[in-house]
This record gives sequence, structure tokens and C-alpha cells, in this order.
Amino acid sequence: MNSLTQETLISRASIIAEALPYISRYAGKTIVVKYGGNAMNDDNVLRTILQDIATLKMLGVHPVLVHGGGPEINANLAKLGIASEFKNGLRVTSKEAMDVVQMTLAGRVNKNIVGLLGTFGVKAVGLCGKDASLIEAEKMEITDGVDYGYAGRIVGVHTALLNTLRRDYVPVIASVGVGKDGEGYNINADLAAGAIGGALGAEKLVFLTDVDGIRADEKDPSTLISQVSVSEIEAMIKTGKISGGMLPKVGACVDAINKGIGSVLIINGTIPHSILLELFTQKGVGTMVTA
Repeated sequence: MNSLTQETLISRASIIAEALPYISRYAGKTIVVKYGGNAMNDDNVLRTILQDIATLKMLGVHPVLVHGGGPEINANLAKLGIASEFKNGLRVTSKEAMDVVQMTLAGRVNKNIVGLLGTFGVKAVGLCGKDASLIEAEKMEITDGVDYGYAGRIVGVHTALLNTLRRDYVPVIASVGVGKDGEGYNINADLAAGAIGGALGAEKLVFLTDVDGIRADEKDPSTLISQVSVSEIEAMIKTGKISGGMLPKVGACVDAINKGIGSVLIINGTIPHSILLELFTQKGVGTMVTA
């Protein structure tokens, strides 16, 4: 054995040793991971994310994966000649579009994730908010004259099925809600993940995005903030340091904290094995939001 190979092996063993206290800390705890958006466009990225989810399960953690699928929805709407319309950053969801949303999220996207998780040695179950009335929703109110159609607002989360499943299986949940008459609603996946995490009493909620986290200077990657409180976020919003596309994300973080989740992580899902790096190393790779 040459010295380089030995050094490499020692380095890998050191990483495992560093992870031990974190493995002990999270064993038996529920961690909700939200995955979607642009991070879903690369099959290699998807594989490393699901490898991380499978690793968590094998280490005794109870991961719950909540996903959206905007790019896939847009592609399927285009194939069917249905226009994609957005107002104030939200999808205006007609009855026709809602059928495509449900077909895409609860069908192809959800089952592809479940199937791939199975190849990594864990048992996964695909669900959407209609199953066992998991995500109870109602139509969003008309705001500033905009009718968002079948875009929904969460009014309740019923976790009985998840409580039965999460010890032995990885629940994979598509962000489709159900109304009182059984109709489907398109639910913002960030808010769905926060509501589910709060209802489950999750230890952590992890938002996988295509950015590194919250920065003190949005344009300067070196100003990444490793930990920030809700009050500090509110101050940064007032001064304009947080703006644009990050605003809905941090709003979902604050909402999740208010629902009782211990802390929320924003990490770059395109970094290989970013979940394991964030949870099981001292430095981490993203931003932790705390109460």
C-alpha cells in the first residue's frame, strides 16, 4: 500500500469519526427535506441527493422528502398546448393545468424518485397530499384582483399515515393538496414542507436550492451567512439585503420555525452530498435559520 492510498484512507476514516456525534444526535429524529425547482434538472444531482436520503435512513434517521416539480410541469403543459401563467411569483392554476400538475407531481416525478431510492437499498413510499387527507387545502383568496385558480392554501396537515410509515419507509410526498370536496390543489412545495415538518415535530427542515444560502451581500459568495435568526432575517428584509427570489424562501423558513421546527437549513443541492456535509460535519455548507 503506497503512502498516498494510506493517506486517503485515513482521511476518509477521519470524516467518519467526525460524523459520529452528529449521527448519534440525529438517530431516531425526523428530518424533512424539500427538493424541487432548478435542482431537479440534473440526473446526477438527483442521484447524489437520494444517496444522501438513503444514507440518513440507514443511519437511523427518519427522512421525509417533499418535492415540487415546476420544470416538469412547464414541459408537460407546453406539450399539451396549455399556457403557463404566473402572477406575483405564483402559478395561476386553471382546472386543465391542475390536472397536469397532479399527473406530473403525483405520477412521473414522484414515482421516479421512489424507484431510484429503492436502488440505493431503502424502501420508499410515494404519496401526495390527497392520500389520507395528508395536506388539507382550500382555494387561495383573490389577491389584488388576481384569481389563482386551483392554487391552494394549506389549512391542515394530518400525519397519521406518516407516523405509521416513517420508521420503516421513506415517505416521498408530492405537493398536491385536497379540498373538502376532494378536489386537488397546487400547493407551494416550500410551504408544504414547512407545514409537514411542523406537524411531525421535525428536528430540522432542509431546503435544497441552487444557491449556497443567505448572503450578507447577495452578489458576493464569500459573504455566506452560516447561521441567522428570524429577527435578523426580518432586519435584512427591511434593509433590502434579502430581496428577489430569496424572499419566498426565507419567508417559508420563518413560517416553518413558527410552526415549531427546531431549525431550517438552506443549502445548495447541486453540491454533491450537500445534505451529509451540512448535517454531519462541523462547518456545514449552507445557512441555518433559527428562532
